[in-house]
Amino acid sequence: MLGITSVASLMVVLDALVVATALTAIKSDLGASVAELEWTVNAYGLSFAVLLMTAAAAGDRWGRRRVFAAGVTLFAAASLLCAVAPGVEVLIAGRVLQGAGAAFVMPLALALLGAAFPAELRPKALGVFASVSGVAVPLGPLLGGAVVEGISWPWIFWINVPIGAALAYFALTRTEESHGPDPALDVPGLVLAGAGSFGVVWGLVQGNSAGWTSVAVLGPLVAGLVALGAFVAWQRRAAHPMLPLHLFRSRRFAAGNAVIFFHWASALGAVFFMAQFLQEGLGYGPLAAGLGLVPWGLTTTVVPQLAGRLVRRFGERPFIVGGLGLHALAMLWIALVAGPAIGYWVIAVPLVLSGTGIAMCLPAAQSAVLTSVAPRLLGKASGAFSALRQLGGAFGVALLVAGFSLTGSYASSAEFSAGFAAAAVVSAVLGAAGALAGSLVPRRATKEPSDV
Repeated sequence: MLGITSVASLMVVLDALVVATALTAIKSDLGASVAELEWTVNAYGLSFAVLLMTAAAAGDRWGRRRVFAAGVTLFAAASLLCAVAPGVEVLIAGRVLQGAGAAFVMPLALALLGAAFPAELRPKALGVFASVSGVAVPLGPLLGGAVVEGISWPWIFWINVPIGAALAYFALTRTEESHGPDPALDVPGLVLAGAGSFGVVWGLVQGNSAGWTSVAVLGPLVAGLVALGAFVAWQRRAAHPMLPLHLFRSRRFAAGNAVIFFHWASALGAVFFMAQFLQEGLGYGPLAAGLGLVPWGLTTTVVPQLAGRLVRRFGERPFIVGGLGLHALAMLWIALVAGPAIGYWVIAVPLVLSGTGIAMCLPAAQSAVLTSVAPRLLGKASGAFSALRQLGGAFGVALLVAGFSLTGSYASSAEFSAGFAAAAVVSAVLGAAGALAGSLVPRRATKEPSDV
């Protein structure tokens, strides 16, 4: 179970990052406009975020293993569509389907993993899970650059097809099935959660291009927030709620979800701009930029395992507060030294410190959420956790782009470096907000909650 869910998570997270270094080649081969290139990235995250809660509910209803396998299969089929896309429109459609498949993989991977391990072993398992997922951080830009320069961009999608087929087979034949507590689907809840997530993510994605005060942005944002408010109101009286609100009475559950929102907002925004800074600011090629991110990303493959082992002894709070605090300080360091004339080694040390802090936080935040609920509610808990993570990522990228736009541009390496420094400060602020949320996690050892 640990191997299957970890590799599936690696595949999903990898595809969120690997496309970035292939955009220039895609533009040349398919004749895509700048807006179309943006949607090859945004379409994936949009469908991913919108369908997470729906996927968790479907897993509870029809079986987590079965729905997980279906999600992996859809992801592999969508990757095939992207690989053979004759035009950018088909590529964007394939990315939408990839995001949908990813939404049916991530929360159910966490739910299956949580159900397979008792509370005392769960933090260790989550540490391994986070380490394998973390490989995607250095591997994504590196693999994208290597494939584009060495073969051709469709191969970043071809690789998913055999891996997805193998994962689906092993999931159906080598793992045990588990279900959630409610056989009925909360259809109004599904509709409201999906509509609300879509409106908010759409507004965040469009904000910097269309203008934050435009009707095209404010309309979806307001409609999305209203739908999410209606979702909360409905969950209070639904007979079979897709997200029981009593879970948020647990300070560990509520704080852990707030942490992952700010964690991924800061981390994804940092990766988004760091890869560009190495190319636009320092003049690196795609492969060299990927190699430059390796020290930052390698920490995410080693540190989570150690943190996962120690969480049981010391609790989640020290790893969340210390980790995100370290990341925030490292991003401020990078903001102070960023410039077009600096050498790579000037930012190498803060890159490692930033990656270490992010890697310390992730398994602790997962543990805080998944050890605060009874086993039968793991699907709903992991769905909420994954949804807030994706919403945080969209929020973070939008906020860092806004900070970049205030002080910089793509006109020159100096202009880009100035904007990058502002974006790094925003990332630091988001990291500090996550550390503050983490300080609310209770200081006590994890134990299995009662099945209520």
